[in-house]
Amino acid sequence: MLVRHGLSLALFIRRTFSGIDTENIVFAAYYILIFIIAVPGNVLALWTFYHQKSMSPSKVFLTNLSIADISYILILPMRIVYHLFDNNWPFAYVVCQLSGFLFYLNMYCSLYFMSLISLDRFLAVVLPLKSQPVRRVRYARMVVGILWVTLIVLMSPVLFSEKNVAKNSTTICNKLYLEKTSPTALVSTIVAFGIPLTTIVVSYILIMWKLQTVKQEVKDKVIKMIIVILLNFLIAFVPYHVSRITYILHNNHRNMTVASSGSLIKANKITSALTCVNSVLDPVMYFFLNQAYRNKLLQLLGKNSRDVL
Repeated sequence: MLVRHGLSLALFIRRTFSGIDTENIVFAAYYILIFIIAVPGNVLALWTFYHQKSMSPSKVFLTNLSIADISYILILPMRIVYHLFDNNWPFAYVVCQLSGFLFYLNMYCSLYFMSLISLDRFLAVVLPLKSQPVRRVRYARMVVGILWVTLIVLMSPVLFSEKNVAKNSTTICNKLYLEKTSPTALVSTIVAFGIPLTTIVVSYILIMWKLQTVKQEVKDKVIKMIIVILLNFLIAFVPYHVSRITYILHNNHRNMTVASSGSLIKANKITSALTCVNSVLDPVMYFFLNQAYRNKLLQLLGKNSRDVL
């Protein structure tokens, strides 16, 4: 009986995916895995942050980061469907526009909220007394509001750019991976990545310098947090932006060979997919940054915080 069911399942999978390119199956499976892993951690984080009685600038940034991550994750089913349909967009054009817009909007929101968290850590560790007038919840909320509005405006061209391309009876959604570039794309990409990159690197260099004068126990906790944030940044965002800059620089060259163009397109897709790792690693960052989240997660896992940290 088990063998019969196993054969039936194998036959169903073979028939379902027989016409789909292997690359698309890998992308779809990857996004499904990210979705399954990332949703619980980020939903738990948002629930925990929302129910905390006290508020601080750090908690404001963490709350908005979890909102951006959840919004980011909820766009993944669009990519999953696109790849399961073998790079054929089955929905309306407006859904393609919104999917691309919301994916990259929330990706950059995540990146900038990470940089704000790093800056807040710098102020708290390096300038604890001098930064007190600045590190207020009211100011943090103002910064968050300005950031959301600014990124929405800057990402809005995705909503009004070139329509989907019909190719060999299939409809390609160029917005999902921003396959079409504009003359201003190079500058905007460098600036958009350069600001948080500089903020995060400088903040943690100065924090590490300051840690030379603190107790070893405190130093160990802060170093763990720094490692998680830097790993998140290096894995999720650096490869994409290096690949994206290369893609913009070379993709439209007339002397570009078909093989080279194909390699650039594939690298652009892979590194774009890699940015989703951010939504998996952010809950790990919350674990070190927020005691309420850490206690709630350990409570659900049946463990004691003293046994972990």
